[in-house]
Amino acid sequence: MSSISNPATLFGLCGAALVGIGLFTVIVHPGLLRRIVGFNILGAGIFLIFGAVARRGAGAGFEGDPVPQAMVITGIVVAFSATALAVAMLQRLFDLTGRATLEPPAPEGRPGSET
Repeated sequence: MSSISNPATLFGLCGAALVGIGLFTVIVHPGLLRRIVGFNILGAGIFLIFGAVARRGAGAGFEGDPVPQAMVITGIVVAFSATALAVAMLQRLFDLTGRATLEPPAPEGRPGSET
């Protein structure tokens, strides 16, 4: 059995791919909702990598260490509540400004130039 077909290795590689996709989304896209989704994808990748490392560290035993698993479950709950807060803040920003980005609005003209 090759090391690439090991389930912990596959989970680790999938987690690394999710981290890359999420980081790309957070950096490149200007829309805040896409950044929130990208941040969630990034977090899911980190949780998957952490679970894979905990599984590999278990050794020859079938079950993994319960402490990292409990930490991942707690992290998922915290990430869900942080996402709900971020979406509520984005909704408030949209209600106040009519935009879902943090870029300044385009200038319409100089003040006092109306004739």
